Amino acid sequence: QVQLAESGGGSVQAGGSLRLSCAYSGRPDQSACMGWFRQSPGKEREGVGAIYIRGGGPYYADSVKGRFIISRDNAKNTVYLQMNSLKPEDTAMYYCAANPSISSTPLDKSVYNYWGQGTQVTVSS
Repeated sequence: QVQLAESGGGSVQAGGSLRLSCAYSGRPDQSACMGWFRQSPGKEREGVGAIYIRGGGPYYADSVKGRFIISRDNAKNTVYLQMNSLKPEDTAMYYCAANPSISSTPLDKSVYNYWGQGTQVTVSS
């Protein structure tokens, strides 16, 4: 089992920045790949980015490439999502997820076994 807890969401104006954190605990063999996803009302959950805990990546969706940065601190068992140049369309609930395996499709939500509760990000114009 892996437990995930996101934090850092909030409200920001367009062009601003936020940093989300995902603290994970539990079996280390179940969190080889950590992903960030988002979901807004009426839309499917989409992959934002992913990183491998022991090296590899990060990988980003085209919609956030150049604006978002994923990083990890293995000593703190935490993965971060730095979001810059935020746009109103970035408004969503953001989720952290853990995958026990290295996947060729790290932005595919179906490969993830564990999910956090989410943190809301709201970007106003």
